[in-house]
Amino acid sequence: MAVTSLLRALVQDRLTFNHPARSFRTVQAVSRRHRLPQEQMNVEGSEMRERAARICRDYLHGAWKTVTSKDIQLKRISGGLSNWLFHVALPTDTRPKGSEPSQVLLRIYGQTHGERALEALVTESVIFTLLSERRLGPKLHGIFPGGRIEEYIPARALKTREMADTKLSPLIAERMAQIHRMNVPISKEPRWLWDTMDRWTQSAEAILVEVEGAQPEVLSYINKIQKYNLGSEVKWLMSFLKKLQSPVVFCHNDMQEGNILLYNHNLTDQQALSTPRLVLIDFEYCSYNYRGFDLANHFIEWVYDYTYPTHPFFSVNYSHYPSPEQQLVFARSYLKTFHQKQPTTEEETVLLKEVQAFTLASHLFWGLWAVVNAKLSQIPFGYWEYADARLEAYFYSKSKLLNSAASDIGTKRKIGDLEE
Repeated sequence: MAVTSLLRALVQDRLTFNHPARSFRTVQAVSRRHRLPQEQMNVEGSEMRERAARICRDYLHGAWKTVTSKDIQLKRISGGLSNWLFHVALPTDTRPKGSEPSQVLLRIYGQTHGERALEALVTESVIFTLLSERRLGPKLHGIFPGGRIEEYIPARALKTREMADTKLSPLIAERMAQIHRMNVPISKEPRWLWDTMDRWTQSAEAILVEVEGAQPEVLSYINKIQKYNLGSEVKWLMSFLKKLQSPVVFCHNDMQEGNILLYNHNLTDQQALSTPRLVLIDFEYCSYNYRGFDLANHFIEWVYDYTYPTHPFFSVNYSHYPSPEQQLVFARSYLKTFHQKQPTTEEETVLLKEVQAFTLASHLFWGLWAVVNAKLSQIPFGYWEYADARLEAYFYSKSKLLNSAASDIGTKRKIGDLEE
């Protein structure tokens, strides 16, 4: 589906967030970290099966025109975030009549809040289409009021430690660079990062004022976070990072392991990893942003594992942060793909300095996100613990960076004194 066709469809269908003919429980806050409760969309119920069959019948045609809700294969896919995801397939004894797919991913949007919600959803749909056309993401089969139909990719999400794999890491860098090279028809100004942090700061400050009813086990985290002047930190960070003049490119902004799929159709895990093919998903945070943020954010995700089975449902291991050698391998692969030539040592050095500085932005960004979701989200996740971990890492990284800068200035002055 071309972008022009998509825009036409969005206008004609008057895209909405919840289909008016159906009543579904809603999610009140976007979560990138954990699954929605399984009971929210019952695949055993006739309503969901009928809706899935009708959508596929209307938008896919071919063999789908003749199947009923009782015939289709329907499975809820675990790992859905702010959306409900379903694997829908033709009956095993039914073959496609033409080019229509035999199986698809059906995405039903949860309720989206905020004055910019419609704009964000339209933007995300356009981005999804562009990435699809460039084969950087799944194919788009159709878009309808309340959701879309995507290519079903037989794949699994990467595991946290696999991002450090010597084959996978350079390939991830290539995929990131390919996205950064895109020209997307949205605002090229890097306002998304600061606008989002400003909104979340206002929400977080309001939440931190009214914490009545908070669970006793999280009060220590809340009391600690209340002492931070988050608004001042955002203003300082903006002033500090703008001086770096990190190039503004089209960024994914959330390239963590859950958003990187490893193709494994008819392959063992060993076979899939030996000749890896990666597909990126979840483009809800995509925008024009500083390249340093995307790389820094990805490196930090090496440290956080979101598969921890019990509360707070994540674990942290700072020893897993990429070593200087691993960072250099990633940077070289990224720069070679982005510039279509071998990078210079100076280019590598500049990029890795940007990464060091934008580490602060990643920690503060997701720290604010966690505070906001601690109040709004119904998804089981240790938001206050996560907010504490990210904000503590922000202040530690800030102190380390400023001390390093002061040390460099002092060294230069001593060298100047010696030269005199």
